[in-house]
Amino acid sequence: MSHIFGPVPSRRLGFSLGVDLVPFKTCTLDCVYCQLGRTTRKTVLRRPYIPADRVIAELKETLARGQEIDYITLSGSGEPTLNSEIGRIIDQIKKTTEVPVAVLTNGTLFSLKSVRMELSKADLVIPSLDAVSQDVFEKINRPYLGLRIKGIIEGLKTFGEQFKGEIWLEVMLVKGINDGVDAIEALRDLIPELGCDRVQLNTVIRPPTEKYARPLDYEEMAEIKKRLGDKCEIIARFSRRGQKAYKKDVEHQILDLLGRRPVTVRDISEALGIHENEVIKYLESLSESGEVKTARFQENTYYHG
Repeated sequence: MSHIFGPVPSRRLGFSLGVDLVPFKTCTLDCVYCQLGRTTRKTVLRRPYIPADRVIAELKETLARGQEIDYITLSGSGEPTLNSEIGRIIDQIKKTTEVPVAVLTNGTLFSLKSVRMELSKADLVIPSLDAVSQDVFEKINRPYLGLRIKGIIEGLKTFGEQFKGEIWLEVMLVKGINDGVDAIEALRDLIPELGCDRVQLNTVIRPPTEKYARPLDYEEMAEIKKRLGDKCEIIARFSRRGQKAYKKDVEHQILDLLGRRPVTVRDISEALGIHENEVIKYLESLSESGEVKTARFQENTYYHG
């Protein structure tokens, strides 16, 4: 299953069956906080990176296992709206199952009418917006040359006016970059214009691309939440329910690998044949229990026991 991963426990979506629609690190941004490392293919070119027929065939095979799934989530290891067949994929999912469809997106292509139309049949769209000004946008998200935050915001506004499902706006806060008074006030003033049902505050939890991308503490997050209004919430950690999706044998395999030498997320993915995003979920749990630690070397994050 090269393009389907999970179901994995998600802090927001319960058991989420991930669908990866672009090759690893194909994205419009190169965010300083990304847990997957630097963007290796920064682009705004839309094309069928992974054909819809292949995705749907793999999805049907996974659904036939009868696992507990709360959402089918189009996300993965890059920007899913770069796949020009995302609309067709959503249509086919809707014909295949009643499980709701969520799309995790950085929102950078919402200025395109085609993208807004293709996502219109999803049940839930979670766009990110980390900055309102161009200078902060460039510092935190390091966009493809020519992407302007003003156009992105206008696209989000238009989508919010047209979309009949739910929109949860995610804001990733990085200490010293986008948590200042001016940045938060600009975001507060913009939120009512975006038509979102929730505003979800996140911060740097997993090892980021850049060492200087540091998290806010809970008190700082709580203060910003208060300033952003009633729709705002701090994303809570997911409380796992038991099912086969979270396998103890995979944890043991990961710990066995880490016992031999420090490894990266990609090393683990290639060794065990599971998706990078699924590896990250396991590592998050093992880190919380103190069984796994991290170290940085030559711009890579290594995990060790």
